[in-house]
Amino acid sequence: MKTSVKLALLAFTSLALAALPLRAADKPENAASKPKKEAGAPANSNRSIPFRGKLVSKSDSSITVGSRTFVITADTKLTKAGKSTTLADAVIGEDVGGSYQDKDGKLVAKSVRFGAKSAAASESKEKKPKKVEGAE
Repeated sequence: MKTSVKLALLAFTSLALAALPLRAADKPENAASKPKKEAGAPANSNRSIPFRGKLVSKSDSSITVGSRTFVITADTKLTKAGKSTTLADAVIGEDVGGSYQDKDGKLVAKSVRFGAKSAAASESKEKKPKKVEGAE
């Protein structure tokens, strides 16, 4: 009985190892048939990407944070001290954070926060005590 189990395991392992080169040969064909993504392009173009830094300059329709320029649209949510604001309230040199999407090579801002994070935002991220099972 033990000999037949060992023989069956040996046969199964041999078949599995013999099939590995066949599966490896399929991979280059599959990879070649898929279009390659541009380097640096996000996997999902609809995904918002976070950014933060110092406000270097601003115009009527864009802001520059560090070395990147973000386009401000009517859909961009602008906040300062936890309240809605306008681009006119932005001060050069202040901290800026937010999220953007890369659309046809343009960095389109989805949300922009000027100044330090509001107290309400930082309070919501504080650690809450964990519940212990069985203890009430």
